[in-house]
Amino acid sequence: MDLIYILYKDTRTVFRLKDVAMLTGEVSFNSLNMKLNYYVRTGRLQNPRKGLYCKPDYNPQELACRIFSPAYISLEYVLQSAGVIFQYDSRLTVVSYLSREVEIDNQTFSFRKIKNELLVSSRGVEQIGNTVTIATPERAFLDMLYLNGAMYFDNLHPLKRDLIEEILPIYNSKILNKRVQKLFANDGFK
Repeated sequence: MDLIYILYKDTRTVFRLKDVAMLTGEVSFNSLNMKLNYYVRTGRLQNPRKGLYCKPDYNPQELACRIFSPAYISLEYVLQSAGVIFQYDSRLTVVSYLSREVEIDNQTFSFRKIKNELLVSSRGVEQIGNTVTIATPERAFLDMLYLNGAMYFDNLHPLKRDLIEEILPIYNSKILNKRVQKLFANDGFK
């Protein structure tokens, strides 16, 4: 069966070499790498970073979760989408095991390092299909306060206090608890 047909038939838009090997059953990584590079040269696949192959119409969120994994989309990107912060930021912000800024196809991916035990906790992180992991607005809010310290948020009303209180213990931070309680007290949350 044709390799490109198998990849295009798959719902994912971003693949690692090992993903392609598992899909095709190919055991020779050299042979597989040569085939993938051929499809990159002919324009049927893209190779935005070493070891990553994408369909031409790839999902940027999926790519963000695959560049450095484990990772999940969070911080400004999620809070802006939820209406918690109003200032526009075109970056796709991701929490991962390291801090980096990567630009691919005029899209900036901003990675922020967080402790491993927080990174692997699934509380407040949703899985969309089998390709994208994204924080709920409440988790993104807590990540933002945890990583940046005291902050100003334009609108806390989209956030659910009970979900924040459910997620908060994973951070194991008295300072973060105080920041959250102060923000809720100042904003009149019940």
